[in-house]
Amino acid sequence: MATTEQLVAELSQKIAAKTAKIGIIGLGYVGLPLISAFTNAGFKCIGFDVDDYKVTQLKQGKSYIKHIASERIADWIQRGVLDPTSDMSRLCEADALLICVPTPLNETRDPDLQYIELTSEAIAKVLRPGQLVVLESTTYPTTTRDVMLPILNRNPSGLQCGRDYFAAFSPEREDPGNPDYTAAGIPKVVGGTDTASGDLATALYSHAIVKVIRVDNAEIAEACKILENTYRAVNIALVNELKMLFDRMGIDVWKVVDAAKTKPFGFQAFYPGPGLGGHCIPIDPFYLSWLARRQGMSTRFIELAGEVNTSMPRYVITRLAEFLNDQGKPVKGSRICLLGMAYKKDVDDPRESPSFELMELLQARGAVLSYSDPHVPKLPKMRHYHLPPMDSTPLTPEFLASQDCVLISTDHTAVDYAYVVKHSKMVLDTRNATKNVTEGREKIFKA
Repeated sequence: MATTEQLVAELSQKIAAKTAKIGIIGLGYVGLPLISAFTNAGFKCIGFDVDDYKVTQLKQGKSYIKHIASERIADWIQRGVLDPTSDMSRLCEADALLICVPTPLNETRDPDLQYIELTSEAIAKVLRPGQLVVLESTTYPTTTRDVMLPILNRNPSGLQCGRDYFAAFSPEREDPGNPDYTAAGIPKVVGGTDTASGDLATALYSHAIVKVIRVDNAEIAEACKILENTYRAVNIALVNELKMLFDRMGIDVWKVVDAAKTKPFGFQAFYPGPGLGGHCIPIDPFYLSWLARRQGMSTRFIELAGEVNTSMPRYVITRLAEFLNDQGKPVKGSRICLLGMAYKKDVDDPRESPSFELMELLQARGAVLSYSDPHVPKLPKMRHYHLPPMDSTPLTPEFLASQDCVLISTDHTAVDYAYVVKHSKMVLDTRNATKNVTEGREKIFKA
C-alpha cells in the first residue's frame, strides 16, 4: 500500500491538474450549487442521491430548484461534467466526497444524524486509499471526529483517517434568492481532522470558491457555522420580542429598525416575521443547546431566543383572530389565504417555513384555507405537518375579494401588493410587504 506521503502527493497533483473527480452526496439546495461551483472551475462531478426522482430529472437536464436553471443542468449533462446516480457503490470512483445531506431535529428537538450516519456507512463500504471526505452538513462541534470518522474507520480494508484517507469539515454557506451570493462567491471555512486533511480540503476548495479560510481543526469549522446561525436566531428573537411590545404601544417596529440602521456602526438590522424558516436558523441553536446539556451547561440565552421565535406563529394567529373579531367574524369558517409558502422571499424552498405552522394552527381553528405562491405551485408534503393537498391559487380580483383575509407570510417580490390590497377585504402583513402601498391602508393590519 502507498505511504501517506504518496497518497497526499497523488491527490494534491490531481486537484492541481483538476483531474480529481468530485463526488457530491445530496443533490438539494446545497449540493447543486456546489456542483455549479466545481464544474465552473473545470472539475467533473458525480452527483449522488437516494431520491431517484432527482437523479432522473438531472439526467434529463431538468432542474427542481428555482435558482439553478434547467439550461445549466442540461449543459452539465451534455458536456459530461455531471454524472447523476443513486448507485452508492460508485462512491469509490470519486477522489473527493462532499457530504451535503439533511441534519434535522427529531421529535424531542435533539439532533437527528441518521443521514450523516447512513452516508458514512455507504462510503465505508467502498472507501479506498487516498480519498478525501468532507462533511458540509450543518451539525454540532465534534460530529466529524466523533460520529463520522468512527463509522468510516470501520471500513472492510482497515483504512484509517489521516494515514490512508483524509477527512475535513467545511460548513455549507448558501443564501438562496440572493443573486449577489453564489456558492462560489461566498468565502468557505475549512477545518481538517489532521494537517494533511486540512491541506487537501483547502487546496480543493481554493479552485472553486472565491476565498478559503483555513481554521485549525474540524471542531472550529463546525462551531463557526453554529455561531453564524445562532447569532442570527438570537437577534431575530430580540426584534420579534420588541415587535410584540411595540404592537401594544402602537409603534411600528419596522420604522424603528429603519431608523436604527441609519447608525453607521454598532448596529446590524434584523427584521421580525411570523416565525423562523429555512434549514439552518430554526435548527442550529437547538443543536448548540443539546450539546451544552451534554456538557452539563444550560444555554439560557439561546433557549430563550428559541422560545420567542417558535412562539411567533401563535402570536400571528392570535392577532389575526383579534382583527377578525373587530369585524364581527370568528376564525372558524373564515376564508383565509396565505400569501407565500416558501421560507423566504423569491425562493422555492419550503423547509421549516412558518407558513406551514400558520396553516396548521388555522386549520385547527376551523378556517377555510388556501394559499398562493408563485414559487411553490403545489403544497409539498412536510414531515411535521398534516395538511390537505393544495395547489397555489392565482391572485385574481374575484379570488381576493372572496377571502376574508389575505395573510402575507412571505414577501415575494413578484407579487403586486398594491393590487392585493385593492382587491382584498383585509390584509394581515407579517413582513412589511405593503409598506409602499398608499391606497386602501385601512384594510392593512400588521402582526
